Amino acid sequence: MSARLTAIFRYPIKALSGTALDGADLVPGAGLPDDRRFAIGSGGAGTLWATLERHPRLAALETRYDAPTGLLTILRKGRPVARGRIDTPTGRMVVDQFLAAYLKGELPGLPHLAECPGGAFDVGEPAVSLLNLASVQDLERRMVKAPLDPARFRANLLIDGFAAWAEASWPGRRIAIGTAVLEAFAPVERTEATNVEPGTGDRGLNVPMALVRGTGRPHCGVHARVASAGRVQVGDEVRLLD
Repeated sequence: MSARLTAIFRYPIKALSGTALDGADLVPGAGLPDDRRFAIGSGGAGTLWATLERHPRLAALETRYDAPTGLLTILRKGRPVARGRIDTPTGRMVVDQFLAAYLKGELPGLPHLAECPGGAFDVGEPAVSLLNLASVQDLERRMVKAPLDPARFRANLLIDGFAAWAEASWPGRRIAIGTAVLEAFAPVERTEATNVEPGTGDRGLNVPMALVRGTGRPHCGVHARVASAGRVQVGDEVRLLD
């Protein structure tokens, strides 16, 4: 059985929920379009960024982002609580006001959305993250021994059909998906953000510790650069080129 791309996710705002896509166009020097384009920062000097490790309540929020219009809708328990075009000062102010109330006392100053158009809020350079679902399943069965939603790992491209932990050998190798070619360059080191359950914010597991005990390292997934432009779509074959 060949390996396949089973899901594509982008996370327009770091630490908030993702959006499933049917396909995406990838180009060198950029990550998934609009992925980690925004982050929630504190006000004043020495900006601090909101993260799931420090602010797990953010996982209880659902977000919907329409890239063509810049419209962001934030929902809580299925009900809209804030909506605004975050590519405009007025629309962003509406969202900022909600975040300031929701994170009151958890971030200094006035929490606000900050933009990084290149999408480098995550690893310091534009990248696409790949997740091997067989590794997540092995982690679930053999190490954590509890259900694991792959959304905990906030990856862009979810892949099925490889052996568990095969991705440990991918850094330095090229990977063809659809008409695009990626080059894996580093494993994804998992932090306490993976302890936060999507949708609730509950922290009942220690995923990084389980990874270290089970594999000897806190890694699950890989970061990759776009080596050759192309389109990736759910269902595409995934091939290692070298």
